[in-house]
Amino acid sequence: MVAVAMVTLSLSPAGVRAQEASLDTLLNHIRDLSSSVYEGRLAGSDAYMSAADYVISALSRYGVEPYFNGEWGQYFETEFNKIENCTFNSYVNDNDVRQVYVLGRDFCCAGMTGRGYADAAVVFCGYGIDNGAFNEYADVDAKGKIVMVMSGVPSFLPTNVTDKYREIRDKARVARAHGACALVVINMSPTCSPYEVQGFVYSGEKPHLPTFPIVQPTRNCGDRILANEKMSLEEALQQINETQKPQSFHLRKKFEIDINAKYHPAALTANVVGVYRGEDPKMNGEYIVVGANLDHVGMQGTTCLFPGADDNASGVAALLETARLLSLSPDQPSRSVIFVLFSAGEQQHLGSRIFVSNFTPLKNIEAYINVSHLGCGDSIMVMGNKRFPHLWDVAKHIDTLRCSNDVVTGYKTLPKGDAAAFAQVGIPSINLTSFRGRRFSHVPSDIVENIDRKFIVKSTQLLFETVLELSFGEYQGRSNASKRIRFDK
Repeated sequence: MVAVAMVTLSLSPAGVRAQEASLDTLLNHIRDLSSSVYEGRLAGSDAYMSAADYVISALSRYGVEPYFNGEWGQYFETEFNKIENCTFNSYVNDNDVRQVYVLGRDFCCAGMTGRGYADAAVVFCGYGIDNGAFNEYADVDAKGKIVMVMSGVPSFLPTNVTDKYREIRDKARVARAHGACALVVINMSPTCSPYEVQGFVYSGEKPHLPTFPIVQPTRNCGDRILANEKMSLEEALQQINETQKPQSFHLRKKFEIDINAKYHPAALTANVVGVYRGEDPKMNGEYIVVGANLDHVGMQGTTCLFPGADDNASGVAALLETARLLSLSPDQPSRSVIFVLFSAGEQQHLGSRIFVSNFTPLKNIEAYINVSHLGCGDSIMVMGNKRFPHLWDVAKHIDTLRCSNDVVTGYKTLPKGDAAAFAQVGIPSINLTSFRGRRFSHVPSDIVENIDRKFIVKSTQLLFETVLELSFGEYQGRSNASKRIRFDK
């Protein structure tokens, strides 16, 4: 049996703190950041930069200073696609009244849709896969037509096949190679209501398809479209799974799609980086880093707003409230605390990767805490105990002794999301997030009214208490990264 090192660490320096997270302050931040003023905070947009100004103003009020010699921004380039408007209709005969689908209610566009107009017959091609024996284009003619497919991939095919068709751009390239003029992708996600649109920025790897329109109807809308066709959506899905063979067919309906989207391959965006200086001159060159992605998935046209209250205005609000509580604490930190608001988190966590790649004193970071989705959930999930049990124990024991005792146990997890970039270079990292709390992920109903008031306060209090404890100096992140820790009351 391998002996487990035990490190005694007292909760220091004060047993009980007067600072308590303010619900009003948290909700004000969430309400502001998820309002239409910031248009869904899409990385690369002017609205995102305005949201960055908002958090800079708040951090400045709380005694946080710009990290980069008077500059708050860590600038970089990212893909950006401004979807100005979109129409999507269906009809059977040319003289029929069109069935008009509503942007933001019945459908949205793929984040990296191309611009253009298409008015054509439609073919349903299952999951849009063209691979050897499972070729969903083999028995239909897609040339000059609009292809309709389902999101995702079938479970019965091997991953070395399905990995090539998981993303929307993958499906779009195949459709275009078969001569299609546009793509319609029914959202089959089990994590989203069939009646609500779900927006995403990341659509798969480049190259961009600048003149290839892509729309994403809800599952309910897909049901209605296929209701009077050869197969309903449920029948097609059932037949594909049972026979493990393609079930493609031509529709009676035609589609009319018109999208105006302005694509920028390298739009400027920025992480916001500030530092709250520790009081101990011997230790303030060591850092505890707290990070949250500020960006979300934006706005399409004038009717389709993705507010992002839980994702991730809640995490940003908790970070800002932690800075405020630090400024009020009678027990000031010895180490310095760095606050980072990442951009392009919705694009494969680009902002956190940029930060880690360009932050020179990485060896001075003792711990990283990522904050996301703190607006609703059954309980609090602290992810990362499988890789960094020492750091996880700090958060768990603080929760047990001083907070809500609401942290889930019994799971072995790795740091994910924006924490992954820190973990990959050996920085002890954890994710503070919700457990079973993603029901408003990337949907228009992710609004401040759906934030759980008690949950956001409990989560923020745990964040603040953990950051303050880590900042005092007894915790040695890198030297004890693999050791267990024992707390004395």
